[in-house]
Amino acid sequence: MESTFLYGANIHANQIRQHYLRYGGNGTPLVLIPGITSPAITWGFVAEQFGRHFDTYVLDVRGRGLSESGAELDYGIDSCAQDVVEFARALGLGRFVLLGHSMGARFAIRAARHSPSMVAKVVLVDPPVTGPGRRCYPTAWSWFQNALDSARKGAGLEEMRPFVPTWEDRHIRLRAEWLHTCDPRAIEVSYKGFHEDDIHSDLPHLKMPTLLMVAGKAGVILPEDVVEIRRLLPSISVERIENAAHMIPWDDFSGFFRALSAFLEKDLLA
Repeated sequence: MESTFLYGANIHANQIRQHYLRYGGNGTPLVLIPGITSPAITWGFVAEQFGRHFDTYVLDVRGRGLSESGAELDYGIDSCAQDVVEFARALGLGRFVLLGHSMGARFAIRAARHSPSMVAKVVLVDPPVTGPGRRCYPTAWSWFQNALDSARKGAGLEEMRPFVPTWEDRHIRLRAEWLHTCDPRAIEVSYKGFHEDDIHSDLPHLKMPTLLMVAGKAGVILPEDVVEIRRLLPSISVERIENAAHMIPWDDFSGFFRALSAFLEKDLLA
């Protein structure tokens, strides 16, 4: 099947260099925000499929991949959410679908709250529901720190495998190749933000159609969390992917796209 990848590029938006990958080029724009240690290229296999139906843009979040990083940058949720808004504005995307995974879903919530006229629909893929006074994120900081240290020393396939033992070799190799591009301070600030930023207070302000996707095997979002989220945002749709851990499309590619198809009104596996 022919690839939908078009190109990678940089743009100056929100006062920083933002790098992105574009797929498809036709249809409604879809902006994808990866998670805490996922450069854009690691989502390429997902974006290839989205590109068959949407004009798809995958971001390198600041401090990751080829986007700008540095000691002077603010890696907090507000700056990262505004990056998304200014990125879309700079490219003239108009109204777009916003999909975020994990950390990226938290940024998507904040961006959609503050710029509702730009966001047509929001997809929140297994966002951490931690925050002030709430339980800790289920993956310890040491896991991220050890993986980053290993990558910065030149980890290959076998050194990276213990961190993601269920993944296919092609995905492990790509993670080993690119993880070193993640700024450790950016990752630490984002991880602290899981526990310090209150995204629950944003949820009642989301006025656009919103889908929550829950990984059945991750333990990031528990049944009681779904109850609370539905109370805060009664209009939200919920899809549970039973056989997937937190990196849902890595574990159940077809299930991921089946769960999105009705909400996005397209047969995404076609």
